[in-house]
Amino acid sequence: MGERLQSQKSYVCSFFDCKAIFSKSWKLEAHLCKHTGLKPFSCENCDKSFCTRYQLTRHELIHSGEKPHKCLADGCSEAFVTNTSMKNHMARVHQHKEKQYKCDHQGCGKDFNKRNQLKAHMCEHQQILPFHCTFSGCTREFPSHGKLKHHEKVHEGYPCENEACSFQGKTWTEYLKHRKEHKVKVPCRECKKQFNNTWFLHQHELRVHSGERKKLSCPREGCDKKFTRRFNLESHVLGDHEGKKPFSCAYAGCEKSFAMKENLWRHGAVHDPAKKKVKKLRPKKNQPWRVAQQVRQAAAANQAETDKLAAKLHNTTLKDNKS
Repeated sequence: MGERLQSQKSYVCSFFDCKAIFSKSWKLEAHLCKHTGLKPFSCENCDKSFCTRYQLTRHELIHSGEKPHKCLADGCSEAFVTNTSMKNHMARVHQHKEKQYKCDHQGCGKDFNKRNQLKAHMCEHQQILPFHCTFSGCTREFPSHGKLKHHEKVHEGYPCENEACSFQGKTWTEYLKHRKEHKVKVPCRECKKQFNNTWFLHQHELRVHSGERKKLSCPREGCDKKFTRRFNLESHVLGDHEGKKPFSCAYAGCEKSFAMKENLWRHGAVHDPAKKKVKKLRPKKNQPWRVAQQVRQAAAANQAETDKLAAKLHNTTLKDNKS
């Protein structure tokens, strides 16, 4: 069983002396942040940044006030931003689930959800601090590698990428605030639209100005519209062909409705100009081997995905005609 699971994990950390391996690409991307300290997904409403798009999306719910995960217990009206928070609430309040790992040290009744948490805690009882700070003149010691890495940022800081700038932030937030002072927009040569860096510019050129990018055609008879994103195609079919627009604008006097929740969220900026529109942020793919792997996977999956969507929409049409 263990060998089969290991064989399914194909995303390997490329950093020297790191043997981490993952089954999903986003898990590897989140892990790489531990090595690089980079968090490419930035919130537009505050200065926080995150390792993955999922973490950013989850964080943005704090600003919107939305709590989509309702407690499943009868009579409980609690709601949470994430499914994990809801499950923790269920286990703590309604199921009274005990933590699995208990400290057996005399006089200590602490218990933990994870074995590594208990292991780090036991080091404190035994006065064993195996992780030593390697910076000259610092004698600090820590029970876990995570706490050591967190401490080392006191010495390392976050240096500014600009060669002519000597700024070094003590925290990631401090560094992000400073980085905005150096922001230089990169213009598109075709439409003059500006971007924060060349990577975003390149993605824009591929999506908008490149004729080589394959487009998804609407499978409905008589419709010749094409889209570069599957999301836009599905939104078009549901809204324009099937008339399914369950997401209605709540602003007084506005009767607009949308097929997808994301479209409704973007539409909100029309009524509230102070609220910035949600932008799709993409991480830098700075590892050539991963880029090549993803290109191969995308090329193989693109046609199959298009055929699958066409079949799905065709079946929906047949059901509607029968009814």
